[in-house]
Amino acid sequence: MGRLVRKPKLPEVPAEQASDFGGMFQSRAQPVAAAEPGDDYLTRLVKYIPAEIIGGSMLVNAILAQAVAAGNGTATMAGLSVTTIAVGALLVGLILTPLFCWYVREDGDAWVLNAVVSTVAFPFWAYLMGAVAFAKFHDGDLAVILILTFTAVSGLVAPVTARPTAQEQKSANPKDGPRLVESLTA
Repeated sequence: MGRLVRKPKLPEVPAEQASDFGGMFQSRAQPVAAAEPGDDYLTRLVKYIPAEIIGGSMLVNAILAQAVAAGNGTATMAGLSVTTIAVGALLVGLILTPLFCWYVREDGDAWVLNAVVSTVAFPFWAYLMGAVAFAKFHDGDLAVILILTFTAVSGLVAPVTARPTAQEQKSANPKDGPRLVESLTA
C-alpha cells in the first residue's frame, strides 16, 4: 500500500494471447492477470489527508501562537506582523502539498488527483488545528463540521480506471490495427 491513492487497473492481456483467433479464446498456458480494484472509500479518506504538511504546519503555528500570546496580539517577527507570517506559512503549506504528492508518487498512484484533493483539504485541516492565519474568525464547532463534511465528500473522489492507449491496443493485437486504419481512410 502506497502513501497516495491507487488507480484501479484493468486486466492485462499478453500480445500472443490477444492475437489468437482474434482474442476470442483464452490460452491455458498464460492466464490473464486479474484486475486490481484500487483503493476503497475508507482508504481514500485517510490518504487524502496531507498529514506530513499538517504536521509541519502545526509546528510553525505553535511558534507563531506563542509569539501572539506573548505580544498580546501585536507581536512582530523581523518587522512583520505574526499574522502576516502565519498567512505566508499557510500559503507555503498550500504549495508544498502538491509537491509532496509528486515527490512520493509511485507507479499506479493517482498522484495528480491526490494532489488536488489534498491541497483543497489543507486549509480545512489548518482551520481545524487553529492556524494563526485564521485566528480572527476561528470557531471550533464550525471547524469540526467543515472537516467532517469535507472528509466524507473527499472519500467519494475516486480515480478512474487507466484505459490502454490506442498504441497499446494496437501492439496487443497487431492484426486489428491496419483494418481499423483502412476502414477510417476508405
